[in-house]
Formats: sequence, C-alpha cells, structure tokens
Amino acid sequence: MSEAPQSFLAACVQMRSSCDVAENVAAAAALISEAAEKGAALVMTPEMTSLLVTKTGDLFASVREEKDDEALAAFRALAVEKDIWLLAGSLPIKLSATKVANRSFLISPEGEVAARYDKIHMFDVDLEGGESYRESKNYEPGREAIIAKLPWGRIGLTVCYDVRFPHLYRTLAQAGADFLSVPAAFTKQTGEAHWHTLLKARAIETGCFVFAPAQGGKHECGRETYGHSLVIAPWGEVIAEAAHDEPGVILAEIDTGRIASARRKVPSLGHDRGFVLPEGEKTRRVS
Repeated sequence: MSEAPQSFLAACVQMRSSCDVAENVAAAAALISEAAEKGAALVMTPEMTSLLVTKTGDLFASVREEKDDEALAAFRALAVEKDIWLLAGSLPIKLSATKVANRSFLISPEGEVAARYDKIHMFDVDLEGGESYRESKNYEPGREAIIAKLPWGRIGLTVCYDVRFPHLYRTLAQAGADFLSVPAAFTKQTGEAHWHTLLKARAIETGCFVFAPAQGGKHECGRETYGHSLVIAPWGEVIAEAAHDEPGVILAEIDTGRIASARRKVPSLGHDRGFVLPEGEKTRRVS
C-alpha cells in the first residue's frame, strides 16, 4: 500500500436467502443496518443475496436486467441512508432469455455502483450423495478480473467458487489489491472440508485481508450451505467468524498496516520466476 496505514470497521452479513426477492432484500437490509449502527464503514453480503434457487424456471421467473433489479436499487438507497460502502456479494442479473450473470456490486456511500464483477468460474460439480450443480447451465461466466478503490486501499472482487483458482487472487494482489472479497454460498459438504483452508491460503499467498460473507443453513429450495462467514488477516489469522450457519453479522477492526507487515515478512508476490513444463516432446512456457 502506498498510503499511510488506516483502521476501519468491516462487517460480513451472513444470510439464509430464500426464493422470494422482497423477503431477502428485507432480511439483508435489516442486517446491513445492524452492521452500520455498530459502526461498520464497509458492509458485505453473501453470494446470491437476493435469490437462492435451484430450478431454472424459478430463476428466470424472478431475475431482472440490472436497470430494473429491485434489490440493487434498494441496496443503493441503503448505502446512501447509512453512509457506508456496501458490497452486495452477488445478485442474479438477467443478460438474455437464457443467461444470467452472477454479479457482485460495490456501492459507494453516494449510492453509485463503483464496480461490478461477474463471477468467472462456474460451479459445475458432482458431489457425494447425489449432490450436483451445473452453474454454467444458466449463468454466463465473467471474463474480467476487477479491482476497485476504497478509502482504505484497493479491493479485488471475486465470488465463491473462484476461491479454488489461486492464480486469480495472485493476479489481483500483484495488480494492487489490499483486500479480497469472496462472498459465497458454499455447500455444507465442501465447506466442512475446505472453506477455512482455502480462504486462509488465499490470504497468506497474497498478503491481503480476505472478507468472506456466506450463506448458511437449509434453504427453501432444499440446498444446504455452510455458513461460517470469515474475516482473515494477511498473515492468515481468522479475526472474525460467524458461529455455525445462523443469519447474523460479524465485525472486524481492519488495520491496513498489517498488509505491508505480512508482505515484508514473506515478499513472495515479487518472487515469481518463469519455468517450463515438459510435455513429451513439447514444452509449455509459464511466465
């Protein structure tokens, strides 16, 4: 970071979103307001804040284009009312008759959309017990990594399954990110196995603060998510964690001086070296 270290209070909102957009917006607004009243200057909500469904018909019955999205309009107004920076972790935004964006919005205290990020990596997996997901069926993957400026530094925007692709986070950090947002709706099965490990690794590898607001519990659509929203410091310490999967708010005091401190100890962001990977008679050069 080039600016003097600063401190601010950050909050992650944990939710259990349903199939009802208005219900979810009201639930999110109450928790966002709670965080703001406790002094949070940056408040973040989870992936699929406004709608969590599994069926294609239910999704397309509720999604709207960005200009008509009632959740985004409500969150923009709330950011102004509470005078906060607000990350709407992700909202489903209609792109066409057959595709939706899983889009994260960073909203300024003036109610302006300061940055948009469309989730790049699609959650197409088959888990044990018959649990299966094909996010790419309905969602169009993003193609751009996004960094946005906050008063305290720069934040790299990501969403959920992105966390399993460390090159994205390294790229964001090397491009100047001080903070990384990972709003998520992690499944209970994968969360129990990997949630803490993956997020701590992303913080350690980059020397960034990691903010991970999460969905938690058994949802109306039948899906079960892990919860355990986290804030992780650049050295890898968990400095705030939600208890289990209940909706609520966690807060953490963010001392930006810890970013430079961690990177001085292990300056690995500047230690990349090119190499080649033999593949039979061919080689692939990685830089």
